[in-house]
Amino acid sequence: MSHELVIVGGGPAGMMAGLLFARAGVKTLVLEKHRDFLRDFRGDTVHPSTLEIFHELGLLDELLRRPHNKVAQIGARIAGQFERIADFRHLPVAAPFIALMPQWDFLDFIAQAARRYPGFELRQSCAGESLIEEEGRVVGVRTSAGDEVRARLVIASDGRDSHFRAGLPLRVIGAPMDVFWFRLPKHEQPENDSMGVFDSGRIFVLIDRGEYWQCAFVFPKGEAERVRSAGLDAFRTRVREIGPETAGVDRAIGSWDDVKLLTVTVDRLDQWSRPGLLVIGDAAHAMSPIGGVGINLAVQDAVAAANLLAAPLARGENPDPLLPKLQARRMRPVRLTQGVQKLMQDAVIAPLLNQSGTLDRPPLAARLLNAVPLLQRIPARLVGLGFRPEHVECSDAYRR
Repeated sequence: MSHELVIVGGGPAGMMAGLLFARAGVKTLVLEKHRDFLRDFRGDTVHPSTLEIFHELGLLDELLRRPHNKVAQIGARIAGQFERIADFRHLPVAAPFIALMPQWDFLDFIAQAARRYPGFELRQSCAGESLIEEEGRVVGVRTSAGDEVRARLVIASDGRDSHFRAGLPLRVIGAPMDVFWFRLPKHEQPENDSMGVFDSGRIFVLIDRGEYWQCAFVFPKGEAERVRSAGLDAFRTRVREIGPETAGVDRAIGSWDDVKLLTVTVDRLDQWSRPGLLVIGDAAHAMSPIGGVGINLAVQDAVAAANLLAAPLARGENPDPLLPKLQARRMRPVRLTQGVQKLMQDAVIAPLLNQSGTLDRPPLAARLLNAVPLLQRIPARLVGLGFRPEHVECSDAYRR
């Protein structure tokens, strides 16, 4: 079976690429190893840069009819004091807020939009197992269903554990922490109360999902078993000490099965392509959860790839000479974003988790942000739009 494009991985990068390439008239197949999108995703943050892409596609209103919560401002409780950190309301975009949307809704929405184009196919319960290579060039994928799918280009967007990145040079940046994710009950409020809690020896994130908190308990890298070995009661006590928001921990966490481990990885490929193969999203650059930017950088990769490659593929041209240009365009925002994340890891997270830093009061930077609302637009722009937001330039081949 032959396609012009095969995308391995139906996450944010893969599904967005599938939508945009099919919209441009490219016969596109997306392989997704799971049978549906109903899995326990972690961040579920759709940033203003991503919402702007849907606005440019004429799909924003339709997307926002899916269940979501709006976060227009972000704050943190630092050394016991609440400080307002970022204000997204002034960003020059159609949707100046972060949308907290279950990722299964987000991905299902993209799949439905893509199915409107006759050249799009999503094959679920079907993983890409290995590459087919001929004369030094990737020409397709062998699938878990036992068949071979040939294509003029393969895009690997199957996450940080992708085996398709094997053989490409990898730069490991590292992270000082891992995270336990879980849910705690809450009463729904008119305003979204998402925030972080920072104190000596303690970093905790509370994402307001309406009827529950999605919680991130941050601890030093590699110490998951030490935390577990102290016992569930000790863990619940540590969570309860965060504040009144976590009072429901005893009834919410009945066993360690209610707590999911995220092993934090920060790395990037120094080379994103070889003839016939392009790697994007988390497969090309695994991001820290700091700022919740991973989904949005992956979507930006997909948009840039479609802008660069969709028209040549639709015309039947060889995409290989263009592949390094995608990396050249996207490497700088990736490198800058990971640089900011590493700075935060080294200056804030590692000292607090190792209790080598004490917080008697919030740092000067946090106090200034809280005191001068105009300054809150700076972190909002960095988090909400990033260093190089992409815009849809590839055409709609089916527009009348």
